[in-house]
Amino acid sequence: MNSKFNSIGIIAKSNDNLVIESVRVLYKFLQESGIHALLDPDAQKCVQDDQITSVSVPEMHKDIDLALVIGGDGTLLSAGHSMIEHGIPIVGINRGRLGFLTEITPENMLNDIEQVLLGNYYQQDRSALIATLFRGDQQLKRCIALNDVVVHSHDVVRMIELETSINGEHLNSLRADGLIVSTPTGSTAYALSGGGPIVHPNVPATVLVPICPHTLSNRPIVIDEKSHIEITYSTHNELPGRASIDGQLNTEIIAGDKILVEPSPNSLKLLQPKNYSYFKVLRTKLNWSIQP
Repeated sequence: MNSKFNSIGIIAKSNDNLVIESVRVLYKFLQESGIHALLDPDAQKCVQDDQITSVSVPEMHKDIDLALVIGGDGTLLSAGHSMIEHGIPIVGINRGRLGFLTEITPENMLNDIEQVLLGNYYQQDRSALIATLFRGDQQLKRCIALNDVVVHSHDVVRMIELETSINGEHLNSLRADGLIVSTPTGSTAYALSGGGPIVHPNVPATVLVPICPHTLSNRPIVIDEKSHIEITYSTHNELPGRASIDGQLNTEIIAGDKILVEPSPNSLKLLQPKNYSYFKVLRTKLNWSIQP
């Protein structure tokens, strides 16, 4: 095969029997097509070949020019954290539940992957956020968020207080269970469950969604994606809280801590089949227009 990509990484969801067959079929297909393939440790377990040396996902970007992710959206987001800064495009094969990002189905996998390898694909550049946590003048953590940044209580269901400003201008003092700052990609995730709007991936926007606000008039707000958002965990909070990035990276926060959320200079390169339709995904995944 005259592939556009010379070296491809296979990243698999861990401990999932449904993934095993797909990994084996895909790996065999790449071998027969003469394409060099690298496997992450979970994919290597699926192939069950001790002669294959696995490569960790954070290190894989050094040796590949495309990543194939087999699993759900969570697996793709985790891989995306490692690939986005290096410009490595990702293709998602759905072996999860909803699969807003992992759109290729196991039934169409080989045909769709073959078309992608030949260059017949649609590329979406998904915007991302950078969240930086400060305690006084000390920077505690800096993370990329592909879906969302969520500030919430730590281990108990308890209302917290947050002070939020946008580009240096005070927005509000929020008493709620928490606050979601979402990318367009994340607008169909936790933000949607919280009552936020669905934002098309091509719209340059960031969404702020309060979680169960005390004041019912406190509603979601859509702002320019270039905006810089500062969230302060109020000194009125007696218990610690938590900052969660894409539901995967969690850090404890205490009264007075600040979280700066700003646009990332890098976007996630997500490759889809040529017949991909975002609106079809919404209809299918959210059961719109389904006849009884």
